[in-house]
Amino acid sequence: MDLKRITSSFIVGLILIVLLVIQNNLIIGILFAIISLVAMDEYLKAVSKVCKPIKWVGYLSCAMVAIITFVPAIYVLFVLMFFIPTILLILFLQIIVTDMKTTFKDMAYTFLGICYIPLFIMFLTLINGVYNGKALLLYIFAIAWGTDVFAYCIGHRFGKHFFSKISTKKTIEGCIAGTLGAMVIVLIYTYILNNFFYFNYSYLLMGLIAIVLSLIGQIGDFSASCIKRYVDIKDYSNLLPGHGGMLDRIDSVLFIAPFAYLIFTVF
Repeated sequence: MDLKRITSSFIVGLILIVLLVIQNNLIIGILFAIISLVAMDEYLKAVSKVCKPIKWVGYLSCAMVAIITFVPAIYVLFVLMFFIPTILLILFLQIIVTDMKTTFKDMAYTFLGICYIPLFIMFLTLINGVYNGKALLLYIFAIAWGTDVFAYCIGHRFGKHFFSKISTKKTIEGCIAGTLGAMVIVLIYTYILNNFFYFNYSYLLMGLIAIVLSLIGQIGDFSASCIKRYVDIKDYSNLLPGHGGMLDRIDSVLFIAPFAYLIFTVF
């Protein structure tokens, strides 16, 4: 691992520590909104190679990541239900107002980005607001990044069976190693929570959750790669040397977040 990659990893880790230390939910919501804005900017610049996205709607939608912190828990579902139809209404209105100078293709790519980035990140904000939210957030990042690390290390060294041309460096061996590695990290983390912070989480349940979310995260990673291949770019940006852009760093977290929120609120 080169110096640039180590430095970038340190910065990301520092941001995560700040995220876990801060107690004010509004500040955390704003931090997630900024992350969403950066990732959205990278996405819009990437797809600008194949369309003319409606950037102002994409950027404005990121504000919802912070605004959702003000919504009482009983109304969260209603807000999420009406967020997508409202955005879709605004995008179609843009086509009408511009007399179709904004095309359906422009609208579709913009809509995809809004569903993919701010909507998914909103679930991180919601998880932070539930009981033991910070501990649950760390589960998500541990699964996502633990999967990445083990998949990269084992896949790079022992991987021989490749998945597809979407991501030519990802192997079946890496996928399996990433999932098992994430499970091990989660079990260790659960042990620490149960024995030093008086939690009472089931090892079996958390291990199963780790497997499910790790696989979902890897699909998220492939999804981000699919977009990059379509627009013919290697990374979304060079914001984090050695890692690419913000979206490259959180692609698996994005897909894990909504499913993790569902699982954590049910169990």
